[in-house]
Amino acid sequence: MASDYPMSPELEQIDGQIQDIFRALQNGFQKLDKIRDSNRQARELEELTGKMRECKRLIKEFDGVLKDEEGKVPADVHKQLNDKKQFMIKELNSYVTLRKTYQSSLGNKRVELFEGAGPSEPAPEDHAQLASEMSNQELVDAGRKKMDETDQAIERSKQVVEQTIEVGTQTAANLKGQTEQMGRIVNELDTINFSIKKASQMVKEIGRQVATDKCIMGLLALIVCGVIAIIIVKIVNPHNKSIRDIPGLAPPAQTNRRLLSTDLLGGF
Repeated sequence: MASDYPMSPELEQIDGQIQDIFRALQNGFQKLDKIRDSNRQARELEELTGKMRECKRLIKEFDGVLKDEEGKVPADVHKQLNDKKQFMIKELNSYVTLRKTYQSSLGNKRVELFEGAGPSEPAPEDHAQLASEMSNQELVDAGRKKMDETDQAIERSKQVVEQTIEVGTQTAANLKGQTEQMGRIVNELDTINFSIKKASQMVKEIGRQVATDKCIMGLLALIVCGVIAIIIVKIVNPHNKSIRDIPGLAPPAQTNRRLLSTDLLGGF
């Protein structure tokens, strides 16, 4: 499987080591066919088993680095690298099966590929586990378990998506309400501003009317005072010719009185 897609320097180094081991395993099994001595075949087989252990370790390391770079590379590149890892696991499984075939033919005790595994249960995310070491029922159980875990992860993802949609809907509704409230506030501010301008105009008009009324009342007061002053002067000094007589207030003429008296005396 050619590496026709970009890989980080660390992944390229691990991939190169794995490919070297695969070439060594291929050459080793070809060489094993030419060996007739069973002891030499056993030693060669043991050496190939050690290479397979190293190859499994490198595949696990490749998987760990791939997980660390999951968010740093494009999704399609990550998928291709994951497919490459699965291909390497299948190729290693084929060599394990070939090793078991040689072991059966030699009649030797089965060589444990994974020593020092301990009684602890392997982690469920260990994708580098060899399928050839599991029975059919174990493979079925492991597949069902993985499917259950996948279903649970999908359900959790659905819940997260639903919660995100709900929060987004509430946020949109709140933003809409706040926008409408701000619109109402702007309209009320415009109304208040218009009312203030109208009130200012009315105050100015009232001020002008009050000033006009005051001027008229002052003028009327001056006229009344003038008339009263003229009346007082005419009463006090009726013979003052500099002031014209006010109609209705002039004293009776004396000549008329004298004429009237002479006429009356002449009659007797």
